[in-house]
Amino acid sequence: MVDYKKIEAAVRDILIAVGEDPDREGLVGTPDRVARMYAELFRGLSEDPKIHTKKIFHEDYNEIVLLKDIPFCSTCEHHLMPFIGKAHIAYLPEGSVVGVSKLARILETFARRPQIQERMTNQIADFLIENLKPKGVAVVLEASHSCMTVRGVQKSGSSMVTSALRGIFIRDQRSRSEILSLIHSQQRNY
Repeated sequence: MVDYKKIEAAVRDILIAVGEDPDREGLVGTPDRVARMYAELFRGLSEDPKIHTKKIFHEDYNEIVLLKDIPFCSTCEHHLMPFIGKAHIAYLPEGSVVGVSKLARILETFARRPQIQERMTNQIADFLIENLKPKGVAVVLEASHSCMTVRGVQKSGSSMVTSALRGIFIRDQRSRSEILSLIHSQQRNY
């Protein structure tokens, strides 16, 4: 549960600490806006991703299911700055499939928490293995981290790629090559 009043007080203190006047016209509503923003950015802390796998369909489909280029935004837990990118989530069903939008919702649940990209990649892969029981899972995240593009080393245009392979995608080289080539194939505009 978000404590809006504590966030507002903390933001007010930060504004004072950096030499600003939190009572000047442009900043009067800032503590409230920041509190509402944090509630939105961190809503995944109070959401159980299992709500997105309550409805699983039994289907005799034994080929790769891949949802590519899913946009996401998360918050780096080290600097509380955003990292923004796209995710590619795939699985090889073992008699069950999930609605395609559920993959994006699962991503969103894990992204809307203070995070690091490496952990988030593993969390999504492990969650799918545990809850869908597929033959394999592949998750690849590509993101630009504002904690290193607008501060610190300031290397704009850089992106970080993380992957998590489970099941057949880690054990079988052919399956691994197939999923990675599908993920990296050119996208089409539909």
